[in-house]
Amino acid sequence: MRTVRLSPVDIVALGLMGLRVRRARAALSALGIAIGIATMVVVMGIPASSQQALRRDLQRLGTDLLQVSALPDQQPPVAFAEQATGMTRRIGPVTGASAMANTHCTIARNERADNSAATAVLATEPGILGLLDGTVRSGRWFDATTQRFPAVVLGAEAAGRLGIRDAAGGPQLYIGRRWFTVTGILDPIPLAPEIDRAALVGWPAAEQQLGFDGRATVMYVRSHDAAVETVREVLPATVLPQAPGLVRVTRPSDALAAKRVSESTFSGLFLGMAGVALLVGGIGVANTMVISVLERRREIGLRRALGAHRGQIRAQFLAESVALSLLGGVTGTLLGVVATVAYALHQQWPPTVPAQALGLGTGGALLVGVLAGVYPCMRAAGLTPTEALAST
Repeated sequence: MRTVRLSPVDIVALGLMGLRVRRARAALSALGIAIGIATMVVVMGIPASSQQALRRDLQRLGTDLLQVSALPDQQPPVAFAEQATGMTRRIGPVTGASAMANTHCTIARNERADNSAATAVLATEPGILGLLDGTVRSGRWFDATTQRFPAVVLGAEAAGRLGIRDAAGGPQLYIGRRWFTVTGILDPIPLAPEIDRAALVGWPAAEQQLGFDGRATVMYVRSHDAAVETVREVLPATVLPQAPGLVRVTRPSDALAAKRVSESTFSGLFLGMAGVALLVGGIGVANTMVISVLERRREIGLRRALGAHRGQIRAQFLAESVALSLLGGVTGTLLGVVATVAYALHQQWPPTVPAQALGLGTGGALLVGVLAGVYPCMRAAGLTPTEALAST
């Protein structure tokens, strides 16, 4: 008898025919693979987008920013020297310095309410916004004139807490038994989250209206990149000569980087969950293929009787298993990419999907298809023509 040869195209067509005949079962089996692959792509894509956002933020905000503050829980609270800002600006590598201080005043929408526990009232020098590369979402920032009047600018989070969405119309706030007009609302400042939660008033206005003593409690300093560590060492003695040990100097960019790292610590856990989902999907594919072999024993026997050899039977069912897994893999990859892009845009991150995530999605599906199809195709090829045709 002449050997019957099947081209790769014929084998693929036979494999796809099995999926077309049992569409519902194929779709449910592919769903398990799709969930696993989608989870894998999302787990790799979201941390990559977060890291890209971190690089963007650090590139925009710079790593040359230092925050100078007193050690917490000091009684009485520590305040810097009166000329601390001016002395800091005279340090050679320093390119800019600005200060703020907690006035310890209450703030509310009216005389009876009190929101002081949630929102700090900070006396602020006008230059601090430019030093932090902050932007105004609504209204305007302090200038040489408004910093002397009872005006207040709200951080992004503080505005939400106080129920003020727009500075238009000049809403009023009751601060330290004085009425202040809201003249601006800021966008979030990544390197200074304490400003997001605060209400800011001009330095002269705080002295005149709120009884502020004029001594800073927090400073932000910019210096040349190469001299950041040198400046960091001399700042405590500069701002508080009598007790430099009570001064803490930190770099906000380090805290931001640590925060982003901590946010991605669960990536390994979710990657494990993706592996479990992929395993479950693979078992589903294997189960589908075993049932397919049992249901199609007459077809297998007829093909064997017409001249198909064991290798062709193996190739047919293996192709069907791989096609089923690739269907789930491609679907899962697309779902994972869409979910990653949607989440990144929601977080205002640049969407980033690593190439290895796409490769692992397709490759993982292919591997699952091969492994899930080995036993069913071997079982199908092991059937003799008479045994297969005699089955009911």
